[in-house]
Amino acid sequence: MTTYVVHRLRPANAQWMRELNELFARAFEDPAAYRACPPSDDYLKTLLAKEHVIVSVAVQDGAAIGGLVAYELEKLESRRSEIYIYDLAVDDRHRRRGVATALIESLQDIAAERRADILFVQADYGDDPAIALYEKMGIREEVLHFDIPVANAPI
Repeated sequence: MTTYVVHRLRPANAQWMRELNELFARAFEDPAAYRACPPSDDYLKTLLAKEHVIVSVAVQDGAAIGGLVAYELEKLESRRSEIYIYDLAVDDRHRRRGVATALIESLQDIAAERRADILFVQADYGDDPAIALYEKMGIREEVLHFDIPVANAPI
């Protein structure tokens, strides 16, 4: 059995981010969001240099088989932070092999180093594999999510 390694992306890894965006486009069945307006290398490098932007990739045999994008949110009510998992996906051929769990565990290590209080993530109703994973790793909360448009912003 071939193993995989989880790496945190840095500015020199912009190409890995492009590969992850392709994986996200397939996994989320949303090519318009991930392919329509690809960012420049400079943009990706700038974001990957920011400590509050956390991107990890699971690599096997030189290919990205899973990835995670998270953001550290500093809080104002007290000196603390939380980390929000924004995107998490694993290539279809590599699911149910612990890749997503390894990506989250790697993020837990980063969160501990950064002294964040908690990780949180959203899941869509009907996405039973994601819900099962998150229930295995954390506490489920029932919340409502709202998208509020911004004037003159492309949607």
